Amino acid sequence: MKDSSGRNAPTQSPTSDRETVISRSIDAPRELVFEAFTKVRHLSRWWGPEGFTTTTRSFEFRVDGVWDFVMHGPDGTDYPEWITWTELTPPARIAMLHGEYRGDPNAFESIITFEADGETTLIEMRTVFQTKELRDEAVEKFGAVEGGRQTLGSLAAYVAAIAGTEAAP
Repeated sequence: MKDSSGRNAPTQSPTSDRETVISRSIDAPRELVFEAFTKVRHLSRWWGPEGFTTTTRSFEFRVDGVWDFVMHGPDGTDYPEWITWTELTPPARIAMLHGEYRGDPNAFESIITFEADGETTLIEMRTVFQTKELRDEAVEKFGAVEGGRQTLGSLAAYVAAIAGTEAAP
């Protein structure tokens, strides 16, 4: 499809009205960023927006495996969370279904990609909600975009702190 100037117009995703996309460049090799995203000993130290902490109940990183955890808000509110991994392509891609519990009818899908750029990594989180209304609620009521940016900021700070002390697998 051509735009008014005759150039190829960017293709819009068929899910664009019900998705969020957050990306960040992280100053660390892709393998280390991927490890920090896939090992429970790392995840619980950086996962979540600023002021939140995470307690893992169970974690099995494999296709159809589950991460069952609680995010603790700075105001003391606990948020039960549940993730099942639907695709794993180390160290490039993770796909998952994320809800409050197994079978949550409002669960959403996320695809996280890790693109190497020399010694840095471009990470992108694309989240697709079941409806535009659920996406809008997540963004407006729960601050999903800002929370996602803060979470990637926490990941970047965590990886920077361990980059010199821990080798990637």
